[in-house]
Amino acid sequence: MKKFYIIAVTCICLSCSISTVKQTKVDELDTKVNSLLEQMTLEEKIAELTQDAPPNKRLGIPMMQYSECLHGLWLPGATVYPQSIALGSTWDPKAIHDMTTAIAKEARAANLTHCYSPNLDVISGDPRYGRVEESYGEDPYLVSRMGVAFIEGLQGKGDEQFDENHILATAKHFVGYPENRTGINGGFSDISKRRLYEVFLPPFEAAVKEAGVGSIMPGHQDLNGVPCHMNNWLLNDILRKDWGFDGFLVSDNNDVSRLNHMHFIAKNRTEAAVLGLKSGVDMDLVIGKAPENSAYIMSVLSDTLNSNPDLIKYVDQSVARILKMKYRLGLFNQDSTDVVKPIVSTEESQELALELAKKSVVLLKNENNLLPLDVKNIKSIAVIGPNAHEEVKEGQRYTLLGGYAGIPPYYTSLLEGIKDKVGSDVKVNYAEGCNLMSNSKIGFAKAIKAAQNSDVVILAVGGSTKTCGEGKDRSSIDLYGVQNELVEAIYKTGKPVVAVLINGRPLAINYLAENVPSIIESWYLGMRSGDALADVIFGDYNPGGKLTVTFPRSVGQLPSTYLLRPDFVGTGKGHYKFSDKSPLYHFGYGLSYTTFEYSQPKLDDVVINPQGATYVSVDVTNTGEIDGEEVVQMYVRDDFASVGRYNKMLKGFERVTIKAGETKTVTFKLNEEDLSIYNQEMKKVVEPGTFTIYVGSSSRESDLKTVTLEVNDRIVM
Repeated sequence: MKKFYIIAVTCICLSCSISTVKQTKVDELDTKVNSLLEQMTLEEKIAELTQDAPPNKRLGIPMMQYSECLHGLWLPGATVYPQSIALGSTWDPKAIHDMTTAIAKEARAANLTHCYSPNLDVISGDPRYGRVEESYGEDPYLVSRMGVAFIEGLQGKGDEQFDENHILATAKHFVGYPENRTGINGGFSDISKRRLYEVFLPPFEAAVKEAGVGSIMPGHQDLNGVPCHMNNWLLNDILRKDWGFDGFLVSDNNDVSRLNHMHFIAKNRTEAAVLGLKSGVDMDLVIGKAPENSAYIMSVLSDTLNSNPDLIKYVDQSVARILKMKYRLGLFNQDSTDVVKPIVSTEESQELALELAKKSVVLLKNENNLLPLDVKNIKSIAVIGPNAHEEVKEGQRYTLLGGYAGIPPYYTSLLEGIKDKVGSDVKVNYAEGCNLMSNSKIGFAKAIKAAQNSDVVILAVGGSTKTCGEGKDRSSIDLYGVQNELVEAIYKTGKPVVAVLINGRPLAINYLAENVPSIIESWYLGMRSGDALADVIFGDYNPGGKLTVTFPRSVGQLPSTYLLRPDFVGTGKGHYKFSDKSPLYHFGYGLSYTTFEYSQPKLDDVVINPQGATYVSVDVTNTGEIDGEEVVQMYVRDDFASVGRYNKMLKGFERVTIKAGETKTVTFKLNEEDLSIYNQEMKKVVEPGTFTIYVGSSSRESDLKTVTLEVNDRIVM
């Protein structure tokens, strides 16, 4: 007992010592910032509020050079990884962490220190919205785990945070940006406070409290009538007071000025600038140099501040936040911080891009085990479709990499990947079939002939940055143009067909799902796309990715998400008349070339006490003949509560590799956070009663097994 007491005291003293050191560093930083602020003119302070401002040579204040880095730096020469929706399909936060660690090193080598990523928007079930591809999916827990991993890889943790190998992340778009009523980018969002707290705020809260994100970008839209860029409740009450966010806020593209010319709240740009400033938007990202594009140009803000000195305290507050981050990034210790050096993609990062691409692939259908293809039994392959191959001129961007993709040193198409894989042993017959953006069927004849002259067909359809992405919202979610007719024509040749979807949003692919024997959802896999797909198609890699968005059957099902509340199902109501209500493919769904069997889940304790926790375990057996990867998923439902809840919510997942014939035990910790709800007073609590714990391979009821947990007392959080 005496030894334990001494150890405890030592630990407390060590903790106090660490805390004292940290506080000393904070105090020293504040002293530097305040000293610099005292020397700055008003014009120099205003210049700090604009991201495109040149370095202050008089006082030696450097710039923060910036880039997008959603899936690699948005610049020529960069390594391009899979797009976010594909990264979500890995269900592998560690892989995301590895990716952003590599991106940060690539950025620092190029003298970039600020990145406008990650996108922590939770997709609300409307794939008409073109920016679905930029999100990790439709579930707040999944988006939170991916977001934290992304930020920690980019910024570093502990003593490594913002060091010479890490950069500043920006979580966006705060908040509820995809929840618009028309599927249109920037459309207004009407969201109940309950839905906001249950679905849209959690990833940002995790980004602040767990990952310590240094920058946050508000959304373009108005939220419940108040534009995010002047929403004091969001930006100050929640973000800074409730969560303790101590970084800075950067506007989205010209959005401070949009308080005037988009939202029509501010009567002019001067008023808009003041509204943004007083709400705590610290830095204005201004795209374009024209004076009319800037809300913080000298003639707008300088005169106003001179005539109303009370506003200068807001300027000082924002400048202090920006300067503090420049110090933390070590920019004052660097030379030539206003110069961006050429981006250099290394072989190591390109191999990482390949590994991530393979992990991202989702196998949707594999009738009669058509896949993987055996090269020994094939003499000829037809590679057909508008997305099978792409060539661009030097300096131009590829359309099959997804939005905000840089220009990689090379890109491997599906056609090139297959040719590289089969070599001279198999004849490859290629035909485009149709152009993605054209309604012409002139290429059908050549494609049909290629199919007829081949043993098997690989058919690449879907979308591109021309049909999906920011500003590419659609009123339809069908395959664009004449692609569906091409699919039908190739299927009718009678040849076995493997469909490969290369796209950025869930599509209504009913004909494919009903007729084509094998379907792969690849999303946008990055610069090593063709290599990854060839490895999957020919069995060198067993796919293990899972969907993070629900696939609807038609636009009439929208919004389509697994996050549903109870309805009239089972009473003769609660369904669509004359059509199927169920999704085409469920959230969490994905097949493998092997099969997995789940045991009945077990709880360490069937009763959980206040402030307690328990563990949920399940045995997963690979019952097939080849090694495989499975994403084991845990969902929770509060059976009876004081408010309505979703039927189930994801609260845990793990991607595991299981050898043929092997059984692995997967264990999840289940605590009060996982069981909590917001009650009628919007207080976060755990209410006594029973909870159903689901464990399985997807959110679909038939893919899940259950166990019941009991909470015997109320827990206030």
